Amino acid sequence: MALRMWASSTANALRISTANASSSSAVIPPAFSLARCFSTVLEGFKYNSSHEWVKHEGSVAVVGITDHAQDHLGEVVFVDLPESGKPVSKGSSFGAVESVKATSDINSPISGEVIEVNKKLSDSPGLINTSPYEEGWMIKVKPSDPSELGSLMGPKEYTKFCEEEDASH
Repeated sequence: MALRMWASSTANALRISTANASSSSAVIPPAFSLARCFSTVLEGFKYNSSHEWVKHEGSVAVVGITDHAQDHLGEVVFVDLPESGKPVSKGSSFGAVESVKATSDINSPISGEVIEVNKKLSDSPGLINTSPYEEGWMIKVKPSDPSELGSLMGPKEYTKFCEEEDASH
């Protein structure tokens, strides 16, 4: 994980330039997209088409946004999350993520009741960028219908979905 984060930040910061005495610096664009090479999709997680993930752990479902989503959003600067005890519905918005590029709704991949909110995100929303699947989780839900997990994508399907989505843009 640390190597991936280093590679991603290095790729974003790296600029190849050429200069001669009579002209200003020219930036040469990379021949391929480094960001796509380093997007992480994990086994044991389920994914929805709006780029949220869920990991079912016993009677609890942990929810967050994917590495692919945080990469497209850019630096996350604010997160709006529900309070514990609030209901969430599959496919409905339960909060928002604000980045330097945009504000995006966060949709629940599963229905149920919020039993815990990641309080760290209030002070450190960038955890979503640096650790989207570990420290950057958003809510924990007690599922009301665990069978909803069956309609979500597995890692291979989600990877293919992202590749097709990126190719269409």
